[in-house]
Amino acid sequence: MVTSVDAILIDTHYVLWQRTRPQSLTTVERDILVNAAIRHVSVVSIWEIAMLQGLGRVPLDPHLLEVPPGFDLLPVRLQHCEAYAGLPLHHRDPFDRMLVAQAQSENLTLITRDRPMQVYRQSVTILP
Repeated sequence: MVTSVDAILIDTHYVLWQRTRPQSLTTVERDILVNAAIRHVSVVSIWEIAMLQGLGRVPLDPHLLEVPPGFDLLPVRLQHCEAYAGLPLHHRDPFDRMLVAQAQSENLTLITRDRPMQVYRQSVTILP
């Protein structure tokens, strides 16, 4: 298993797990998150967490809406929208599809355990 990655984008569940359930992270995942030279969290993930809070599925903790220390916030850019429009419709979740489009556009490795997102491996590098 690869534990050294230069530039990553983390899926929403990693943002939550880092703060609420760090024991859920495997040793490999922890190593990737700590050792990547460039680490991003998408504004899309922050938005998704806010929506989950509004639905009562995630605690109303403002700390969860902050960018994790050591990560840069990745905004949604025009080229991400263009990449999104060009993705095959393998997955219908718009948040996940935008994360794939952002990772593809920015040449980032997408870190996710979301199995349905694995179908985009031809478009973007996905770990673990």
